[in-house]
Amino acid sequence: MGCFSCMRPRRKDVRDYEEDMTPRYTGSSGGKKKENSVRTKGKEGNVARSFQFKELAMATQNFRDANLIGEGGFGSVYKGRLESGLIVAVKQLNHEGLQGNQEFIVEVLMLSLLHHTNLVNLIGYCADGDQRLLVYEYMPMGSLENHLFDIKSGQEPLSWSIRLKIAVGAAHGLEYLHCKANPPVIYRDLKSSNILLDSDFNAKLSDFGLAKLGPVGDNTHVSTRVMGTYGYCAPEYAMSGKLTLKSDIYSFGVVMLELITGRRAIDTTKKPGEQNLVAWSRPFLKDRRMFVQIVDPLLEGCFSVRSLHHAVAITAMCLQEQASFRPLISDIVMALEFLAAQADSSDSHKGEYHA
Repeated sequence: MGCFSCMRPRRKDVRDYEEDMTPRYTGSSGGKKKENSVRTKGKEGNVARSFQFKELAMATQNFRDANLIGEGGFGSVYKGRLESGLIVAVKQLNHEGLQGNQEFIVEVLMLSLLHHTNLVNLIGYCADGDQRLLVYEYMPMGSLENHLFDIKSGQEPLSWSIRLKIAVGAAHGLEYLHCKANPPVIYRDLKSSNILLDSDFNAKLSDFGLAKLGPVGDNTHVSTRVMGTYGYCAPEYAMSGKLTLKSDIYSFGVVMLELITGRRAIDTTKKPGEQNLVAWSRPFLKDRRMFVQIVDPLLEGCFSVRSLHHAVAITAMCLQEQASFRPLISDIVMALEFLAAQADSSDSHKGEYHA
């Protein structure tokens, strides 16, 4: 999986919006903090708190390896306990990583301005000297990736109904970004490792460092250099750099395919022809009689064939190569909510629920 460099949007209205809201802080090479105030206030009045580095070092026990809960392009994520007793996740910028200061600023901006049940809650940030850290609510079940792939001994695989529940939650988060935010927000990095789960498997989208303000007015797309994770990027975006809301829909389709198959978007351990999940699945998605052949074996047949057919149909529409043919996220939410409700009902009638 690889990321690529990007540049700011060329459109003046988007550029001015971002620059007007950019956090103002500076850091000196000597480590002294000149200014550490990001005045970011969301629509609900939530303000991201400014932390000193020493506070977060204490919270994570000096970033002990035992507290490490994840790693990504931004850096490492640690479980910590604030002085108040609140358990949090602390993400520390890797100075040599693929994502840098610009992504840090975008992340603080986006999560300070946008608030929804299915978006991870930003508690605060640290811009102390050359240190860049983000503090989030702690999600005890980790990421969707942790529960789909490389299942550990004794770990229960996700049931069909839980997979649909996670899909609904992720879709609600995306719907908020696309339909409720003004201007709309293109997430641009939807993948299983960025979908976090609480103790009840409610899904929340995380990591907004690559997010972009979407097109407004007569504009049809945002032009930008390609960034994202290989295997999840929409083909038209990867080829032309033209980013639209439908680019996120394609990525959502890839996540749906992962939920259905239990396979990674890109898996180099597979034999040639099976390493790219979308390419491998194309022949199966065209024939209803073949749908069952791609289902995750860990489900052991515990799913409704009718529910599977509907889920695969939604996935195939999201993965249309022509962006205009992909559905709106609001339509996806409606379809998935219906499927999830049916799956919950079927859980109490296991005899009718097996394929």
